[in-house]
Amino acid sequence: VQLQASGGGLVQAGGSLRLSCAASGSILNNYAILWYRQAPGKEREEVSGIDRSGTSTYYNSFVRGRFTVSRDHAKNMVYLQLDRLTPGDTAVYYCSAGDWQSWLWKFWGQGTQVTVSS
Repeated sequence: VQLQASGGGLVQAGGSLRLSCAASGSILNNYAILWYRQAPGKEREEVSGIDRSGTSTYYNSFVRGRFTVSRDHAKNMVYLQLDRLTPGDTAVYYCSAGDWQSWLWKFWGQGTQVTVSS
């Protein structure tokens, strides 16, 4: 199973982007989704997650109310709305699929570059 994140781009500080996570077939609805990011020279870090039902969400503390994760079961898609972006948010963003209870992420995929200029 291959996941694909999309929607990245170049924005100015304070701007917004909406990232999407898709997968072949209709498998996304069967899994919790975790967004994570990796900037050059830095460790990978978790950003946000949503459980399979869409009822429970997770945000890393650095998000501070700026990002919103959601999912559309009808479209088999998961989204990450990025608002009030700062240059510190510059990274490649990825989505992964797995289990919410165990926090084990089974499927990974291609990322999308987010670049925030000052």
